[in-house]
Amino acid sequence: MRPPSIQLLRALQATEFFPIPSCIRQRPLVQRKILSTATCPKFFTARRPAINSTQRTFSAFHPIRDPASPRTIDRGPASKEDTQTDFSSLNILGNLPAPASAIDACLPDGFHLDNGLKIANGSGCLLVGGEVFTWRPWQREGPGNPNQAGHSGALVNRNGELEVPKEAWGIIELVWPKPDLLILGTGGRMRQVSRKTREMVGQWGVRLDVSDTRNAAAQFNLLATERGVGQVAAALVPVGW
Repeated sequence: MRPPSIQLLRALQATEFFPIPSCIRQRPLVQRKILSTATCPKFFTARRPAINSTQRTFSAFHPIRDPASPRTIDRGPASKEDTQTDFSSLNILGNLPAPASAIDACLPDGFHLDNGLKIANGSGCLLVGGEVFTWRPWQREGPGNPNQAGHSGALVNRNGELEVPKEAWGIIELVWPKPDLLILGTGGRMRQVSRKTREMVGQWGVRLDVSDTRNAAAQFNLLATERGVGQVAAALVPVGW
């Protein structure tokens, strides 16, 4: 029988059953020497407790590691079951036709609608009751005010807020029944609306929702399809304004 090595004896030192004698404890690890009963008689003649073969022991030199994570995310072939969820069938508005006045594209100088109508020359659009009107709220009619485009600053007050004059809301003021919601697109970026404009729209019993033109057009397409063009109106300024 071969005698135990220095590494094994030092490993057993951590347990309560095998204390290392002083003759071995003081020797360096690199110096190996064969032990015998003559050099350490007390160590080999000591009675060792019996260890049950079914008893599990734990060693600090072999820690339990977590199982390695899978190297691939492949879960095998695709399932052919008919019980899989078809997310396209969950679109409750998929079978409803979009209104003819829905916005198909927002351009820097106009809009393209689903009915094939194109609004250009820097004009906005006013969508009320399923009808489409060109809208230029920045123009002022009257003596001393030329009727031409390009007066973008006419809609912005001293506080940097969007202020639409009362003359620009003529169609919404005259239409009956009035829409429940008016979506206002403020151009390429979001702008605050002045208190005067909000109070004027609120006097007609119409709620006002403000966002940039792209989000306003998408919101109008969704709500007009869901609730109808009679309940939702939109006033959109071109993106390049």
